[in-house]
Amino acid sequence: MNTESDIINFRKPAQKRAGKHSADTSRQVVKTDTLQGIYRMMLLIRRAEETLQKLFLDGKVPGFLHLSIGQEAVAAAVSSCLGARDTVSSNHRGHGHTIAKGVALEGFFAEILGKATGLCKGRGGSMHVADLKIGMLGANGIVGAGIPITTGSALALKLQGEGHIAAVYFGDGALAEGVVHECFNIAKLWSLPVLFVCENNGWSEFSPTDRQLATSLRQMATAYGISYDEVDGNDARDVRASAEAAISGMRSEARPAILECRTTRVRGHFEGDKQDYRHADEAAEMAARDPLLVTRRQLKSEGVADDWFAGLAETVEAEIDTALAAAFAAPEPNPNDILADVYTVSGGRHG
Repeated sequence: MNTESDIINFRKPAQKRAGKHSADTSRQVVKTDTLQGIYRMMLLIRRAEETLQKLFLDGKVPGFLHLSIGQEAVAAAVSSCLGARDTVSSNHRGHGHTIAKGVALEGFFAEILGKATGLCKGRGGSMHVADLKIGMLGANGIVGAGIPITTGSALALKLQGEGHIAAVYFGDGALAEGVVHECFNIAKLWSLPVLFVCENNGWSEFSPTDRQLATSLRQMATAYGISYDEVDGNDARDVRASAEAAISGMRSEARPAILECRTTRVRGHFEGDKQDYRHADEAAEMAARDPLLVTRRQLKSEGVADDWFAGLAETVEAEIDTALAAAFAAPEPNPNDILADVYTVSGGRHG
């Protein structure tokens, strides 16, 4: 059993900090077949969320719905570098991260529909989907709450000593949370293998990020001495190359890294958000930056035929239809099971 002194001894001798902290710049070229796999995952996420959007409008999804349409390249590209025993935590806009980590699509839809066969038995819903069997530690409705969960997971993985890493996705709106600074600090002090992935879509709910944060993530990384890289989050090839370089380095020598992905939130903060705080000319800019279109153009320039895209679209559509049909056919939760899996029950109350 590891003692507190064992953990404290993770600290390395003090070293002089360099003036610039960037991730490993020796990026590998992303091969066409790798990019095809990433595109497939991006398309699956896009079509799954468009399906959820329609179900929500039809009144079939309980609770709120926060879609990641426009941000698919980040989840798909980062997860393409992760293994089965690597762990992931997410945020309230976490459908893409969840699907990219490899959860069963039927269980995913069933969870959001509140069915008994859902990944969390229909109890978590859209903002709390998890599947510990594959290292998906969960989405989270509390801003920044996935970051300490992932930092703790990184500590456990380092103690195991098998080269696995933890990754956490969070938005730029989380950067003003104190827990972010605490986790950057402890991850650096203890050299924890955690990849902090910031999906910077420029919005903290309904306000531009610069109204919420007096500094920048780059400056925060420099202050804590953590390697940092900034990429175009709508360019899957760019995200993959940076994530692969960071993660391969973390596997050989446990250490944290920060990857900031500049991306685009196409939908509102939640479904039903009128977005009257955005400029009217943003729609055209967002369409031009659609990550699926960007990747499709790259693949076509490398000789991938239209038939491949058409066949993939049919395959993805069939996968979603099959999973959704099974989710709709699943039973509703049994009210008598409401206390099952609750940690403690005392005096008829649970906590």
